[in-house]
Amino acid sequence: MKERTRPRIVVLYNRDFEGAEEDPENKAREDVKEIADHIIRILSANGYEASGLGVTSDVAGAVNELRACKPAAVFNLCESIHGDNRFESLLPLLLELERIPYTGSEPFALSLALRKEKVKEILRARCVPVPQGSLVSAESDLPALALRFPVIVKPAREDASVGITRASVVTDQAALDARVRHVLDHYHQPALVEEYIEGREIYVSLLGQVDGDLQVFPFFEIDFSAMPPDRPKIVSFEGKWVEDSVEYKGTRPVRCEGLSSELRDKVAQTALNAFRCIGLRDYGRMDIRLSADGTPYVIDVNPNCDLSDLAGGFSRAAKTGGLSYKDVILRLMSLALARRFDETPIPLAESPSEPDLEGEGESLPSGRGFARAGVRRGGARSP
Repeated sequence: MKERTRPRIVVLYNRDFEGAEEDPENKAREDVKEIADHIIRILSANGYEASGLGVTSDVAGAVNELRACKPAAVFNLCESIHGDNRFESLLPLLLELERIPYTGSEPFALSLALRKEKVKEILRARCVPVPQGSLVSAESDLPALALRFPVIVKPAREDASVGITRASVVTDQAALDARVRHVLDHYHQPALVEEYIEGREIYVSLLGQVDGDLQVFPFFEIDFSAMPPDRPKIVSFEGKWVEDSVEYKGTRPVRCEGLSSELRDKVAQTALNAFRCIGLRDYGRMDIRLSADGTPYVIDVNPNCDLSDLAGGFSRAAKTGGLSYKDVILRLMSLALARRFDETPIPLAESPSEPDLEGEGESLPSGRGFARAGVRRGGARSP
């Protein structure tokens, strides 16, 4: 009797942290390798043939390796290419071209989530509360802003709190001008300027289910009680990644307690609406600021959020909700494997094998029935 083979899974992750020792913001990406190794161990111990594939700037080489491996699915942890988050959607696009199922959100949602101003425009149009804000692409845009101080200034195309420091919250025009100039000059991208919402910062983690519904895990929030009074109550880059910093010690994640059932339902529904409006898939985390009047403002939408076991907020929320880390990983794997690309896609039009010489119609030589234009898009971020 022929032995049944185990489903072959490739865990895909970015390797652009290598050689980034002089750049702390880029070096923070190296956690993804540990996460990938942990996931490989879990999958290997639970009925899968799992291996890892680190992606460098040689994207074509990575795709060739995937073709040779012929995986049943990919566990996608690739967050950037060559240190640029804008290419997070590139591998999922290529996976779809290769007709390989994968975990996590699709290319459109991944790209959209990195256009923070567009996310807010969509959510605002769908009546999901978000802070008032504007995108500043040049210093000349600053005089046109009509926002109330204090405001927070963020790079518009980053994640993981990159570019956010205590100087990001400003209370006057001079500080605003300086911070916007810093984002424009240092990160080579527009700055998102938003009204700063004073209040509790609540994280809502959501996980897909096989029946298509979404599971909302118990909320966590940031305990700012140990934050020095001269620091704004935000989760900065140091607060997220630099363990010996004052801001790391002052931003402790804790269970969100003390909400009325009505307010808890309101926060959960806001997170669900945001997840669906932006088109996330499988899992994600919504960052919410709860104002004094009880309005849950969505301040960030995180598809394919941090999946680390011990330090990750998503796994922490899942465990509180009764799911182990292994449960989460296996659920995500099941969701990907349940997706099957159509085996009979609509084919490109093909010309008859023999040209029509009788005048009853015209045919084009094979391959000339379609014209495809290549449009060059913006390149990687300048060093």
